[in-house]
Amino acid sequence: MGQPYPKRICISIIERSNLSLRMGLRRFTRLTNGFSKKLENHWAAVALWYCWYNFGRVHKSLRMTPAMASGIADHIWTVRDLLEAASVIGDPP
Repeated sequence: MGQPYPKRICISIIERSNLSLRMGLRRFTRLTNGFSKKLENHWAAVALWYCWYNFGRVHKSLRMTPAMASGIADHIWTVRDLLEAASVIGDPP
């Protein structure tokens, strides 16, 4: 997505992202009772996890959130910030 720099494209980055998602969101691991019966619930859980990962969780290597490192956010988001942003965005597609 976007315009990646071709010399920095690496499968390990994608695999690390997949691993982080599987470890952080039990819905993507096999043989678990944390599954979604409805597509809307699954969509909401994934969207919430990605928002938390990028806006609310401080990454050790960056010492800030990815959103702060990229200049999108100027502070670490709280759960209240995430919920307020979600109420503005509205329903899933």
